[in-house]
Amino acid sequence: MREQHHYSAGGLVVRGDEVLLIAPREGRWQLPKGHVERGEEPAAAAVREVREETGVQARVLAPLPGIDYTYDVEGRVRIHKRVDYYLMAYVDGSESDSDPREVIAARWFPWDDALARLSFDNEREVVRAARLMAAPAEER
Repeated sequence: MREQHHYSAGGLVVRGDEVLLIAPREGRWQLPKGHVERGEEPAAAAVREVREETGVQARVLAPLPGIDYTYDVEGRVRIHKRVDYYLMAYVDGSESDSDPREVIAARWFPWDDALARLSFDNEREVVRAARLMAAPAEER
């Protein structure tokens, strides 16, 4: 089986007490992310991908834990993927402007609802780390 290495970046956008998730297909909720282009800084790629997939403009606040995983495509290619994530603050825009070629929905959720809806445990860990970083000092 051929092997490929992919590198992506994405973000968890926070607006008040809500965070933004995407559904790339029915029944699957996840964090927005996408490929880092040649010569592009990961944080810039994360901002770009969040805008493309969600319709929302955000700014990077801090790096979050990244994730690594492997998956097979039709038994022919094994993909090793690294994703760097960033905690982001909402700047402007609307999730109603998400790209229908990329996702079927982008939606704001309270932290607990987002954690419950996420499809992948590794992304759930990223969101838990972000929640600790985003919480006011008295809540930590």
